[in-house]
Amino acid sequence: MKILHKVYIILKNKYIITTIAFIIWMIFFDANSMINQYRLNKALEKVKKEKEFYIQEIKQDKETANGLMSNQDNLEKFAREKFLMKRDNEDVYIIIEENKEQKKERIQKNK
Repeated sequence: MKILHKVYIILKNKYIITTIAFIIWMIFFDANSMINQYRLNKALEKVKKEKEFYIQEIKQDKETANGLMSNQDNLEKFAREKFLMKRDNEDVYIIIEENKEQKKERIQKNK
């Protein structure tokens, strides 16, 4: 009984009630609630990881571009491999290697 009486006295204090209500409001209902802050921090971490990935990709692409522009043979090799370019007196044959699953499917279709 004494415990209930002490709790009642504490909860009767308007400052305690206001503080509890404020804390509950800030954690759950406010636009800048703790839950939203947690979600935003997770999204921020993801974007930072993506940024690092793209910075590395840009660095690699710059190195590739510098290598291609510095040597005509490298540029020709790149154009032939990536864009299937050829000279006027050449023929280009594209050989596609199939994996085991594709080979099994092709054999089953022919049966």
